[in-house]
Amino acid sequence: MPKYQFKREPLTQDEATRLANGCETPLERLIIWTILDTGLRVSELVGLQASNIDWQGRRLIVYGKGGPFGSQSKRRVVPMTDRIRPLIEAHFGLYDTLGVGVRTVQRLVKRIANRAKIRRNVTPHVGRHTHAVTALQRGISLASLQRVLGHDHIETTAIYLNISGEEAAREYREKW
Repeated sequence: MPKYQFKREPLTQDEATRLANGCETPLERLIIWTILDTGLRVSELVGLQASNIDWQGRRLIVYGKGGPFGSQSKRRVVPMTDRIRPLIEAHFGLYDTLGVGVRTVQRLVKRIANRAKIRRNVTPHVGRHTHAVTALQRGISLASLQRVLGHDHIETTAIYLNISGEEAAREYREKW
């Protein structure tokens, strides 16, 4: 693992629900719910095109960070949840792209977090972190999460294992 690793605190379940419920427009819901349900990086979200959607397979084909041939060459498959499918269908039925840039998404996330009365700094990457922690709490394996998030090394995915002592004790009691 790298010597220095900046850890972002994921949203609590209550904060994530408030953030999702704080959306007022279809575009806001598309952006917030897609980040929370897929863990896409903000650059991957804004780069999403209609041609990257596998409707039959209910999945997104994402070209992400890194890869052997430079930026945006690493391809991965991300499942589409039932919650975001109609939003993606409605938007990409009309448009070929998301139609907004990275900075617009960053500002929109902050605005919705303020509206939802979340007092700490909320960024798209905090949403990605929230997705990862939620997936682990729901029993998704670290290896599967690694593939969905597009990490080359399992150690990078393991960063999302920073669960509280109370959560660890509760899970241990439930499963032991």
